[in-house]
Order: sequence, then C-alpha cells, then structure tokens
Amino acid sequence: MGGEAVSSVDVSAPEPGVDVEAAEREIAGRSLTQIAWSRLRRDRTFIISSIVLIVILLLALLAPLITSLLGVDPYSLDKEAIDEAGGKPVGPWGGASVEHPLGVEWGTGRDILARLLYGLRVSLLIAFSATVLVVVLGTLFGIISGYSRGWVDGFLGRFMDLILAFPFLLIIIALSGSLTQRLTDLGIPEGNASRITYLILVLGIFGWPYLARIVRGEVLSLREREFVESAVSLGASTPRILFREILPNLWAPILVYATLLLPVYVAVEAVLSFLGVGVLPPEPSFGAMLADSVQYFTLIPSYLFIPGTLLVIVVVAFNLLGDSVRDALDPKAAHR
Repeated sequence: MGGEAVSSVDVSAPEPGVDVEAAEREIAGRSLTQIAWSRLRRDRTFIISSIVLIVILLLALLAPLITSLLGVDPYSLDKEAIDEAGGKPVGPWGGASVEHPLGVEWGTGRDILARLLYGLRVSLLIAFSATVLVVVLGTLFGIISGYSRGWVDGFLGRFMDLILAFPFLLIIIALSGSLTQRLTDLGIPEGNASRITYLILVLGIFGWPYLARIVRGEVLSLREREFVESAVSLGASTPRILFREILPNLWAPILVYATLLLPVYVAVEAVLSFLGVGVLPPEPSFGAMLADSVQYFTLIPSYLFIPGTLLVIVVVAFNLLGDSVRDALDPKAAHR
C-alpha cells in the first residue's frame, strides 16, 4: 500500500518581494505613547491649536525683543499720542498709527500692543506655575492616598473635602492683603512679586484636590495589577512601587488634566485682575486691561475687543489642545 507523497513547504522563508522588517514593525505591539502620537499627528485640531499656542508662547517670550524692535514699551507715557485736554487718543481707532499699531491707552498714551504682550507674559507665568504646583501636589497626595489603606487614606480624603468646601473666590479676595504682606515679610519683594507669588500659591493649593481624586481612583485600580503585586513580592520599597511602578502609568490622565487646567487658570487670573486682586498698575495683565477698557468701551470699543479677543484665542486653543490629547489617550476612542 503506497503512501501519498507529501510536499514539504518552508514556512520560514519569506515570499519574494516582501519586506520582512516592515512586516515585523507593523505587527509589533506599540506603546500608549506611540499610539497617542500617531493619532495626534493625524488630528488637524491638535496641529492647528499647537501652532497657535506656539506662536502665542513665542510672542510672550520674545515680548522685550519685539517691543524694542517696534520702539515701544508698556510703561512709557506718550503724551503726543493723546489730547492734552482730556487725554483722548489722537486719531481713529484709539490712536492706531505706525508707531502704535493697536493704539494707545486713554489718558496715559501707553502702547496697547506692548502692554498686551507683557500682559500675556504675566498671565501665562501665573497659569503655568500654578498648574505645575497642582500637578506636583495632586499627583503626590493622590498616589499616597490611593495606595495607602486605613487612616492615611481617610485623613487625606477628609483633608481634600475640607479644601474643596472653602469658597475659593471669596477666600482669595478676602485674604489677598494679609497673605501678600506675610509673603513680603518672608523676604519676597513687595508689590507685584508678592502678588504674583500669592496668586500662584492660592491657585495651586485650592486646585490640587481635584487632580488628587482622579489620581487616587487610578491608583486604586493599579495597585491590584500583577506588576505591582510582583514588585511587592520581590521586596520593593514603597517609594519605588509608588514612583517607579505606578507613576509611569498615570501620566495620561495627569497630562490631560494639566492641558485642560491651563486655560482655566488663564481665565481665572484675568478675572482676579479685573476684580483688583491681581498685579498692580502699571504692570499689565489681561484682567487689568479689560477692567480699564470698561469705562471707555462706548467711546473706543477696541480697548475691550483687543485684549478680550486674545484671551478667547488663548483659552480656546488650550481647550482644543486638551480635548485632542484626551481623545488620543483614550484607548476606547474610535480613530481612523
């Protein structure tokens, strides 16, 4: 009884014309960072908002150079650009001219473009610094609270509830004078330096519990994963487990929260400056310019529209960037 002939096929040999390395890269597993970056590169909203924010950041960083090239600064009083009788800007659109492209302030003659660029620096400094403080405190206390059990978790949870129970806006306005003076007594220069420090500290201290709760919820899930149990069984110390094993898996929600918090703090700084809690004149800021423009709005509407429009652009660009990052880091989101 003759057996049937069986042809042998070399399954390991690649077909002619097939790029083996490219195929292996295609089927290889990708990290969350690689997946998110590939999604962001195809997201037009992310690209446009990133370009807008890069331009805004460059304008803020290069404000001294730009104003020096234009021959203006935010503090000089140009008496020739205003009417001596009532301080009204000479010319249309608030005194707009070659020397002052966006016009000058009523009564002072200070250049609006220069004050806008320097005000952008102040607002972004406060927003970025407060966001960094929120991320550091919220991440630290959130990890400790989520990983710990018993009284530590309970104490931190009640402490967060206590901070969240305070009326934020009322507290920051009521305590601005006394706490700013206390910062001056501690060695911080009097004036805008102590006021800016006060705003950063207050925004950071009252803002971290929101992020800490998000981080705590993530850590409650991560601490039951196999890699954490393996680290515990191998005798790893608690700090190593928290900051070498768990923390790298938290950067996605932290990054999303930070990008969404930045525009909120830009707007909050403008509101506080509008209410008189922000920087002192003649230092410019968004809120101070908006507050000064209210009394002249019916006469020269551009005073309100120019800083207001830039504030809207900054806030919307940051919000769109945060939404794009959140969608890119969402593993359940549908992407083409």
